[in-house]
Amino acid sequence: MPQTVWKGTISFGLVSIPVRLSTATEERNISFRQVRASDGARVRYRRVAETDGAEVAYADIAKGYELPDGEVVVLTDDDLADLPVASSKIVDVHSFVPMDQIDPTALSRAYYAEPTADPKPYVLLRDALERSGRVAVVKVSLRNRERLAMLRPRDGVLVLQTMLWPDEVRRPEFRFLDEGVDVRAQEMAMAESYIETLSGDFDPETYVDDYRRALEEVVQAKIEGKEITPAPPAPEGGTVVDLMEALRRSVAEARRQRGEEEPESTTSRDRKKAAATKAAAKRSGTGKATSSSRSTKKAAAKKTAAAKAPTKKAAPAAKKGTSSRTRRSA
Repeated sequence: MPQTVWKGTISFGLVSIPVRLSTATEERNISFRQVRASDGARVRYRRVAETDGAEVAYADIAKGYELPDGEVVVLTDDDLADLPVASSKIVDVHSFVPMDQIDPTALSRAYYAEPTADPKPYVLLRDALERSGRVAVVKVSLRNRERLAMLRPRDGVLVLQTMLWPDEVRRPEFRFLDEGVDVRAQEMAMAESYIETLSGDFDPETYVDDYRRALEEVVQAKIEGKEITPAPPAPEGGTVVDLMEALRRSVAEARRQRGEEEPESTTSRDRKKAAATKAAAKRSGTGKATSSSRSTKKAAAKKTAAAKAPTKKAAPAAKKGTSSRTRRSA
Protein backbone atom coordinates (compact mmCIF):
# COMPACT_ATOMS: atom_id res chain seq x y z
CA MET A 1 0.00 0.00 0.00
CA PRO A 2 1.45 3.41 -0.94
CA GLN A 3 2.36 5.77 1.85
CA THR A 4 -0.21 8.35 2.93
CA VAL A 5 1.08 11.87 2.36
CA TRP A 6 -1.99 13.85 3.48
CA LYS A 7 -5.26 13.35 5.31
CA GLY A 8 -8.17 15.73 5.15
CA THR A 9 -11.58 16.42 3.65
CA ILE A 10 -12.90 17.31 0.22
CA SER A 11 -15.40 20.12 0.62
CA PHE A 12 -18.13 19.52 -1.98
CA GLY A 13 -20.58 22.29 -1.15
CA LEU A 14 -22.03 21.34 2.23
CA VAL A 15 -20.91 17.73 1.72
CA SER A 16 -17.66 16.66 3.39
CA ILE A 17 -15.72 13.71 1.99
CA PRO A 18 -12.88 12.44 4.22
CA VAL A 19 -9.96 11.22 2.08
CA ARG A 20 -6.30 10.35 2.27
CA LEU A 21 -3.83 11.14 -0.48
CA SER A 22 -1.11 8.80 -1.74
CA THR A 23 1.25 9.32 -4.66
CA ALA A 24 -0.17 8.12 -7.97
CA THR A 25 3.18 7.89 -9.76
CA GLU A 26 6.68 6.62 -9.10
CA GLU A 27 9.89 7.12 -11.03
CA ARG A 28 11.74 3.87 -11.59
CA ASN A 29 15.21 5.22 -12.06
CA ILE A 30 18.21 3.18 -11.02
CA SER A 31 19.68 5.04 -8.06
CA PHE A 32 23.40 5.24 -7.37
CA ARG A 33 25.31 6.24 -4.28
CA GLN A 34 28.41 8.36 -4.34
CA VAL A 35 31.42 6.25 -3.38
CA ARG A 36 35.20 6.47 -3.51
CA ALA A 37 36.32 4.93 -6.80
CA SER A 38 39.32 3.12 -5.33
CA ASP A 39 37.47 0.97 -2.77
CA GLY A 40 33.74 1.80 -3.01
CA ALA A 41 33.63 3.51 0.40
CA ARG A 42 30.44 5.51 0.88
CA VAL A 43 30.75 9.27 0.58
CA ARG A 44 28.47 11.16 2.96
CA TYR A 45 27.66 14.81 3.36
CA ARG A 46 27.50 16.63 6.65
CA ARG A 47 25.53 19.74 7.49
CA VAL A 48 27.98 22.28 8.82
CA ALA A 49 27.62 25.92 9.78
CA GLU A 50 29.39 28.28 7.41
CA THR A 51 30.76 30.52 10.14
CA ASP A 52 32.60 27.99 12.33
CA GLY A 53 32.38 24.66 10.43
CA ALA A 54 30.50 22.98 13.30
CA GLU A 55 28.13 20.16 12.36
CA VAL A 56 24.44 21.05 12.82
CA ALA A 57 21.82 18.49 13.89
CA TYR A 58 18.74 18.26 11.67
CA ALA A 59 16.49 19.29 14.59
CA ASP A 60 18.40 22.56 14.94
CA ILE A 61 17.96 23.58 11.30
CA ALA A 62 15.47 26.39 10.62
CA LYS A 63 14.37 28.32 7.55
CA GLY A 64 16.20 31.52 6.72
CA TYR A 65 15.20 34.29 4.33
CA GLU A 66 18.16 36.23 2.94
CA LEU A 67 17.73 39.96 2.46
CA PRO A 68 19.34 41.87 -0.44
CA ASP A 69 22.09 43.14 1.88
CA GLY A 70 23.02 39.57 2.89
CA GLU A 71 21.35 39.64 6.31
CA VAL A 72 19.29 36.53 7.14
CA VAL A 73 15.91 36.50 8.87
CA VAL A 74 15.30 33.20 10.73
CA LEU A 75 11.78 31.75 10.60
CA THR A 76 10.75 28.93 12.94
CA ASP A 77 7.99 26.35 12.55
CA ASP A 78 5.92 28.34 15.05
CA ASP A 79 6.14 31.42 12.84
CA LEU A 80 4.89 29.47 9.85
CA ALA A 81 2.18 27.65 11.80
CA ASP A 82 0.37 30.93 12.48
CA LEU A 83 -0.17 31.62 8.77
CA PRO A 84 -3.90 31.71 7.91
CA VAL A 85 -4.09 28.81 5.44
CA ALA A 86 -7.72 27.75 5.02
CA SER A 87 -6.80 24.69 2.97
CA SER A 88 -4.53 23.09 5.59
CA LYS A 89 -6.85 20.11 6.02
CA ILE A 90 -9.46 20.78 3.35
CA VAL A 91 -9.49 20.30 -0.41
CA ASP A 92 -11.38 23.48 -1.17
CA VAL A 93 -13.34 23.30 -4.46
CA HIS A 94 -13.49 26.68 -6.23
CA SER A 95 -14.95 25.92 -9.66
CA PHE A 96 -15.63 23.25 -12.30
CA VAL A 97 -14.04 23.82 -15.71
CA PRO A 98 -13.52 21.89 -18.98
CA MET A 99 -10.34 19.83 -18.92
CA ASP A 100 -9.09 21.25 -22.22
CA GLN A 101 -8.96 24.74 -20.69
CA ILE A 102 -6.12 23.70 -18.36
CA ASP A 103 -2.65 24.05 -19.84
CA PRO A 104 -0.74 20.75 -19.38
CA THR A 105 2.41 22.83 -18.83
CA ALA A 106 1.06 23.81 -15.42
CA LEU A 107 0.36 20.25 -14.25
CA SER A 108 2.62 18.76 -11.60
CA ARG A 109 2.40 15.73 -9.27
CA ALA A 110 -0.61 13.43 -9.10
CA TYR A 111 -2.13 11.83 -6.00
CA TYR A 112 -4.87 9.23 -5.57
CA ALA A 113 -7.66 10.35 -3.24
CA GLU A 114 -9.08 7.40 -1.32
CA PRO A 115 -12.22 7.68 0.84
CA THR A 116 -11.63 6.93 4.52
CA ALA A 117 -15.30 6.90 5.58
CA ASP A 118 -18.66 6.26 3.89
CA PRO A 119 -17.78 6.07 0.15
CA LYS A 120 -21.21 7.23 -1.06
CA PRO A 121 -20.41 11.00 -1.16
CA TYR A 122 -17.09 10.13 -2.81
CA VAL A 123 -18.77 8.06 -5.52
CA LEU A 124 -21.38 10.80 -5.99
CA LEU A 125 -18.71 13.43 -6.67
CA ARG A 126 -16.75 11.05 -8.94
CA ASP A 127 -19.78 10.14 -11.06
CA ALA A 128 -21.00 13.74 -11.21
CA LEU A 129 -17.62 14.84 -12.56
CA GLU A 130 -17.64 12.06 -15.16
CA ARG A 131 -21.12 13.02 -16.34
CA SER A 132 -20.29 16.72 -16.53
CA GLY A 133 -17.04 16.21 -18.47
CA ARG A 134 -15.39 18.78 -16.22
CA VAL A 135 -12.71 18.84 -13.55
CA ALA A 136 -12.72 20.59 -10.20
CA VAL A 137 -10.24 23.40 -9.60
CA VAL A 138 -9.23 23.24 -5.92
CA LYS A 139 -6.76 24.59 -3.38
CA VAL A 140 -4.94 22.31 -0.96
CA SER A 141 -2.05 22.70 1.47
CA LEU A 142 0.67 20.08 0.93
CA ARG A 143 4.10 20.03 2.60
CA ASN A 144 3.57 23.40 4.28
CA ARG A 145 2.59 25.14 1.09
CA GLU A 146 -0.77 26.03 -0.42
CA ARG A 147 -1.10 24.70 -3.92
CA LEU A 148 -3.49 25.04 -6.81
CA ALA A 149 -4.75 21.66 -8.03
CA MET A 150 -7.43 19.92 -10.03
CA LEU A 151 -9.60 16.98 -9.06
CA ARG A 152 -10.59 14.53 -11.80
CA PRO A 153 -11.88 10.96 -12.07
CA ARG A 154 -9.61 8.22 -13.45
CA ASP A 155 -10.32 4.48 -13.49
CA GLY A 156 -12.97 4.82 -10.76
CA VAL A 157 -10.73 6.90 -8.47
CA LEU A 158 -10.50 10.64 -7.89
CA VAL A 159 -7.05 11.99 -8.75
CA LEU A 160 -5.79 15.20 -7.22
CA GLN A 161 -3.12 16.74 -9.45
CA THR A 162 -1.20 19.75 -8.24
CA MET A 163 -0.61 22.68 -10.58
CA LEU A 164 1.75 25.61 -10.84
CA TRP A 165 0.40 29.04 -10.05
CA PRO A 166 -0.08 31.24 -13.14
CA ASP A 167 2.97 33.40 -12.34
CA GLU A 168 5.13 30.24 -12.11
CA VAL A 169 4.63 29.36 -15.78
CA ARG A 170 7.05 31.35 -17.89
CA ARG A 171 5.78 33.07 -21.00
CA PRO A 172 7.46 32.00 -24.26
CA GLU A 173 9.31 35.12 -25.34
CA PHE A 174 11.50 34.19 -28.30
CA ARG A 175 12.72 36.29 -31.18
CA PHE A 176 11.44 33.98 -33.93
CA LEU A 177 7.83 34.56 -32.79
CA ASP A 178 8.03 38.10 -34.19
CA GLU A 179 9.50 36.99 -37.51
CA GLY A 180 7.38 36.16 -40.52
CA VAL A 181 8.05 32.57 -41.54
CA ASP A 182 6.52 31.39 -44.83
CA VAL A 183 5.60 27.71 -45.13
CA ARG A 184 4.89 26.40 -48.63
CA ALA A 185 1.74 24.42 -49.33
CA GLN A 186 3.82 21.40 -50.44
CA GLU A 187 5.74 21.43 -47.15
CA MET A 188 2.54 21.62 -45.14
CA ALA A 189 1.02 18.75 -47.14
CA MET A 190 4.09 16.60 -46.55
CA ALA A 191 4.11 17.41 -42.81
CA GLU A 192 0.42 16.50 -42.57
CA SER A 193 1.16 13.27 -44.42
CA TYR A 194 3.81 12.41 -41.82
CA ILE A 195 1.37 13.09 -38.98
CA GLU A 196 -1.28 10.97 -40.68
CA THR A 197 1.18 8.10 -41.14
CA LEU A 198 1.94 7.96 -37.41
CA SER A 199 -1.60 8.66 -36.23
CA GLY A 200 -3.34 6.19 -33.95
CA ASP A 201 -4.66 5.62 -30.42
CA PHE A 202 -2.30 6.12 -27.51
CA ASP A 203 -1.21 2.84 -25.95
CA PRO A 204 1.28 3.48 -23.12
CA GLU A 205 2.19 -0.22 -22.94
CA THR A 206 4.01 0.03 -26.28
CA TYR A 207 6.61 2.40 -24.85
CA VAL A 208 9.57 1.17 -22.82
CA ASP A 209 12.52 2.86 -21.14
CA ASP A 210 15.35 1.55 -23.34
CA TYR A 211 18.00 3.45 -21.40
CA ARG A 212 16.95 2.00 -18.04
CA ARG A 213 16.84 -1.51 -19.51
CA ALA A 214 20.36 -1.13 -20.93
CA LEU A 215 21.58 0.29 -17.61
CA GLU A 216 20.14 -2.70 -15.73
CA GLU A 217 22.02 -5.04 -18.08
CA VAL A 218 25.27 -3.17 -17.40
CA VAL A 219 24.76 -3.41 -13.63
CA GLN A 220 23.90 -7.12 -13.85
CA ALA A 221 26.99 -7.78 -15.97
CA LYS A 222 29.12 -6.03 -13.36
CA ILE A 223 27.57 -8.14 -10.59
CA GLU A 224 28.27 -11.36 -12.48
CA GLY A 225 31.76 -10.27 -13.49
CA LYS A 226 30.98 -10.42 -17.18
CA GLU A 227 32.64 -8.29 -19.81
CA ILE A 228 30.48 -5.37 -20.80
CA THR A 229 29.87 -5.29 -24.52
CA PRO A 230 29.55 -1.74 -25.80
CA ALA A 231 26.30 -0.99 -27.58
CA PRO A 232 26.53 -0.34 -31.32
CA PRO A 233 26.59 3.37 -32.13
CA ALA A 234 23.33 4.90 -33.18
CA PRO A 235 23.13 5.55 -36.92
CA GLU A 236 23.90 9.11 -37.79
CA GLY A 237 21.38 10.83 -39.97
CA GLY A 238 22.76 12.64 -42.98
CA THR A 239 22.45 16.38 -43.06
CA VAL A 240 19.49 17.29 -45.23
CA VAL A 241 19.38 20.92 -46.22
CA ASP A 242 16.17 20.74 -48.25
CA LEU A 243 13.10 20.75 -46.00
CA MET A 244 10.93 18.88 -48.50
CA GLU A 245 13.54 16.15 -48.84
CA ALA A 246 13.75 15.82 -45.04
CA LEU A 247 9.96 15.52 -44.81
CA ARG A 248 9.87 12.99 -47.63
CA ARG A 249 12.47 10.84 -45.90
CA SER A 250 10.56 11.12 -42.63
CA VAL A 251 7.35 9.87 -44.23
CA ALA A 252 9.21 7.04 -45.98
CA GLU A 253 10.87 5.94 -42.73
CA ALA A 254 7.56 6.06 -40.86
CA ARG A 255 5.94 3.88 -43.52
CA ARG A 256 8.88 1.48 -43.43
CA GLN A 257 8.59 1.08 -39.66
CA ARG A 258 4.91 0.25 -40.07
CA GLY A 259 5.61 -2.21 -42.85
CA GLU A 260 3.79 -0.11 -45.43
CA GLU A 261 4.94 0.37 -48.99
CA GLU A 262 5.72 3.93 -49.88
CA PRO A 263 3.48 5.15 -52.71
CA GLU A 264 5.40 6.56 -55.63
CA SER A 265 5.34 10.33 -55.44
CA THR A 266 4.20 12.54 -58.28
CA THR A 267 7.68 14.04 -58.53
CA SER A 268 9.25 10.62 -58.79
CA ARG A 269 6.78 9.54 -61.46
CA ASP A 270 7.43 12.72 -63.44
CA ARG A 271 11.17 12.19 -63.27
CA LYS A 272 10.89 8.58 -64.43
CA LYS A 273 8.53 9.56 -67.26
CA ALA A 274 10.86 12.33 -68.42
CA ALA A 275 13.84 9.99 -68.32
CA ALA A 276 11.96 7.33 -70.32
CA THR A 277 10.84 9.89 -72.91
CA LYS A 278 14.36 11.23 -73.26
CA ALA A 279 15.79 7.73 -73.69
CA ALA A 280 13.17 6.84 -76.32
CA ALA A 281 13.87 10.06 -78.22
CA LYS A 282 17.56 9.35 -78.12
CA ARG A 283 17.08 5.84 -79.46
CA SER A 284 14.73 7.10 -82.20
CA GLY A 285 17.17 9.81 -83.26
CA THR A 286 20.08 7.37 -83.45
CA GLY A 287 18.00 4.96 -85.61
CA LYS A 288 17.13 7.72 -88.09
CA ALA A 289 20.72 8.81 -88.34
CA THR A 290 21.87 5.25 -88.99
CA SER A 291 19.17 4.70 -91.64
CA SER A 292 20.02 7.98 -93.31
CA SER A 293 23.71 7.11 -93.28
CA ARG A 294 23.01 3.72 -94.81
CA SER A 295 20.81 5.29 -97.53
CA THR A 296 23.51 7.82 -98.33
CA LYS A 297 26.17 5.14 -98.63
CA LYS A 298 23.90 3.00 -100.82
CA ALA A 299 23.10 5.90 -103.12
CA ALA A 300 26.78 6.77 -103.43
CA ALA A 301 27.61 3.16 -104.33
CA LYS A 302 24.92 3.15 -107.06
CA LYS A 303 26.20 6.43 -108.45
CA THR A 304 29.73 5.13 -108.58
CA ALA A 305 28.60 1.93 -110.34
CA ALA A 306 26.57 3.94 -112.81
CA ALA A 307 29.53 6.18 -113.56
CA LYS A 308 31.85 3.25 -114.16
CA ALA A 309 29.39 1.19 -116.26
CA PRO A 310 29.46 3.31 -119.48
CA THR A 311 33.25 3.32 -119.55
CA LYS A 312 33.43 -0.46 -119.59
CA LYS A 313 30.75 -0.77 -122.35
CA ALA A 314 32.37 1.87 -124.59
CA ALA A 315 35.66 0.05 -124.84
CA PRO A 316 34.28 -3.16 -126.36
CA ALA A 317 32.11 -1.17 -128.79
CA ALA A 318 35.15 0.67 -130.12
CA LYS A 319 37.02 -2.54 -130.65
CA LYS A 320 34.06 -4.07 -132.48
CA GLY A 321 33.75 -1.11 -134.83
CA THR A 322 37.45 -1.14 -135.66
CA SER A 323 37.40 -4.81 -136.47
CA SER A 324 34.46 -4.32 -138.90
CA ARG A 325 36.16 -1.47 -140.69
CA THR A 326 39.30 -3.50 -141.00
CA ARG A 327 37.44 -6.40 -142.55
CA ARG A 328 35.74 -4.12 -145.07
CA SER A 329 38.95 -2.55 -146.20
CA ALA A 330 40.45 -5.95 -146.58
